[in-house]
Amino acid sequence: MYKGQIITVIVPCLNEEQGIEKVLRAMPDFVDEVIVVDNDSTDRTSEVAASLGAKVIREEVRGYGRSYKRGFTQATGDLIVTLDGDHSYPVDALSYLIEAFLHLKADFLNASRFPVQDPEAMSLKHHLGNLALSVVMSILFFRWVRDSQSGMWVFRRAILKEMKLESEGMPFSEEIKIEALRNPRIRFREISIMYSSRLGEKKLNPWRDGVRNMAFLVKKRFLR
Repeated sequence: MYKGQIITVIVPCLNEEQGIEKVLRAMPDFVDEVIVVDNDSTDRTSEVAASLGAKVIREEVRGYGRSYKRGFTQATGDLIVTLDGDHSYPVDALSYLIEAFLHLKADFLNASRFPVQDPEAMSLKHHLGNLALSVVMSILFFRWVRDSQSGMWVFRRAILKEMKLESEGMPFSEEIKIEALRNPRIRFREISIMYSSRLGEKKLNPWRDGVRNMAFLVKKRFLR
């Protein structure tokens, strides 16, 4: 518990046995519940996570959004914090993020990876792709968002009932931010964090995922 708030951390994983160990070993003591959603891994992700005290949920249908939606159904905390299982997001910054969340009186806090301080953490291609997606999202939804693709957020679990989350894949990351920022009852805020190089194999296909995310933004804006 942190200042009277029950904290749930949700970590979606696909073959992250190397990274998830470091993530869980660095988890602060004030976190009440850690949910690792194993998205049909073929390595020892589930075993490693369970051995370190996480609640492991198996989601056999692969998909980033699918994993999160499965995890949300199991969360019991007042606040939900999300991060990836590859150790690229700063687990040791959770108290800083929650403090910022409370200080800003936010309902949804997006942890922006920009400006990228570690030059090894993100290639120029990924950097430009993320910038393009963030600019397009900001233009379409009339609100500047520095990092539309960040996978680290803090939000009140209660706001999930006000969101219509449809994506089962990578666009889920931008969709949950869109649902938060265009709802006048949800206070959306954003701060910068330190982002590091991931552990383990890369899963993203920059061109394929970039095109899908861009198409989803247009569809979300004009067809829903």
